[in-house]
Amino acid sequence: MVEQAERTERVRVLPRLLVAVAGGAVLGLAFEPYNLPWLALLALPVLLIALRGVSVKGGIVIGAGFGIAYYAVLVPWLSVIGGDAAIALAILEGLFYGVFGAFASQALKLRLWMLWVPAMWVATEFATASVPFGGFPWGRLAWAFADAWPGRLAAYVGIPGLSFVIAFLGVLVYALVWSKQGVSRVGRGAALIAIVAVVGLSGAVPLSMDGNGKTVSAAMVQGNVPGEGLEPLGEARTVTRNHRDVTLQLQRDVAAGKVAKPEVVIWPENSTDIDPFKDQQTRTVIEEAVGAVGVPILVGAVLEGPGENERQTTGVVWDPATGPGQIYAKRHPVPFGEYIPFREQLLPYIKRLEMVGRQTAPGTSPGVVPINGVTYGDVICFEIAYDGVVADVVKGGAQILVVQTNNATYGGTGQPEQQFAITRMRAIETGRTVLVASTNGISGVIRPDGSIEHKSKQGTADVYVASVPVRDGHTLATRLGGWPQWILTGLGMMGAVLALVARRRQRPATPPAAKPSPEGVTV
Repeated sequence: MVEQAERTERVRVLPRLLVAVAGGAVLGLAFEPYNLPWLALLALPVLLIALRGVSVKGGIVIGAGFGIAYYAVLVPWLSVIGGDAAIALAILEGLFYGVFGAFASQALKLRLWMLWVPAMWVATEFATASVPFGGFPWGRLAWAFADAWPGRLAAYVGIPGLSFVIAFLGVLVYALVWSKQGVSRVGRGAALIAIVAVVGLSGAVPLSMDGNGKTVSAAMVQGNVPGEGLEPLGEARTVTRNHRDVTLQLQRDVAAGKVAKPEVVIWPENSTDIDPFKDQQTRTVIEEAVGAVGVPILVGAVLEGPGENERQTTGVVWDPATGPGQIYAKRHPVPFGEYIPFREQLLPYIKRLEMVGRQTAPGTSPGVVPINGVTYGDVICFEIAYDGVVADVVKGGAQILVVQTNNATYGGTGQPEQQFAITRMRAIETGRTVLVASTNGISGVIRPDGSIEHKSKQGTADVYVASVPVRDGHTLATRLGGWPQWILTGLGMMGAVLALVARRRQRPATPPAAKPSPEGVTV
């Protein structure tokens, strides 16, 4: 009987797994470079339909299939490093959605399932953004909505709150179309009204564009790099000279009256991979550019140390009068990209990891960088996706956000577009202008409402001077800080516990085994 039940379960799960895989692939299309955000409202209902009525084990398989397909479509750009790396990441992240599937399949039986399921989704996003090795928060629903009305809600409920709203809308769509859930006709009507209200009214949500009455002129320099993929890694001096040359051209344009003189110039991450404090040739190139424009340049520099065989990815304020000053060291380096966890154990078996080179040591202080009376919040590359890094610079008084990034490895893969969309959502969430400088990915200026003032093309040299507002005020999201994340994650965990308790109560009791009587008759 047990074997027959397991065989029946497998037969039921297989077609549902195929449905879930299709749903995961559809969700991946909601994000850049496809940019079809409303598909997110269809993908989650598809997953719930697949999960309805299955066991915990079936939920794990279905949820994992959904998650693996989702990340396979979302981050194929990791194949630049290696196809096995992209597959491994998709499987790893998919396992988190397997846990979601296990609990959500049981939570659908609860009275308040419409609350528990989206809260579980937020808890799942929190887990993927936290572990292992600091997490990978690239797959949050909120990131897909930079161009859609609900995205404006990030200024009030933050990124976790917006993911909850999107997941809740998906639950409402499921309730609307899946009558077997036991939702009455009145309930389905209420779900339709709620969907229209949330989507429609979010377009009218006000977003402040006002500063504190002060503006600053800033120049973003994209010097471009030679080659594609991993090729630029060996052209460090050329990259630095390219950024100098574009900066010198900027100064010529200023002298000719073509553009306004900036008060600060932003160079991208890895604009020099050679430590200018140790290499005189690199220092000379930087000082030539700084001396020409006559204003501070925030230089993206890789510095040696602090320990033996270590390095740090930094932003260095280089002043034309006083030289190098404050340094921000990247706090969240990328595992297997900038450092190798379990390095001594893995290197003998995975020779490709030798390309990583020295270990990147994380910084310890937020990137709060004052330059000429304006406080900038420096965030380097992938750090823009991590809530804590962004929250710390805003708490520290950042009036303008700066993203120094190096997308050279991922040109033309969709990764730069995804990161730029994440950056736009941070502008909405924080109510800050964001200045983006990339080596050759996407540089630009994002207004506090997430709209784009300037966006460079990939694989080209670009310089843009913008006059942007300096802002001290806070959005409701930045005032609330991490509370939405903790509350929603807590609700998700509570729903998971309640689902397991209800499952134990509903499980039929196993009758005691019959015992033979002394005469051999079963009693």
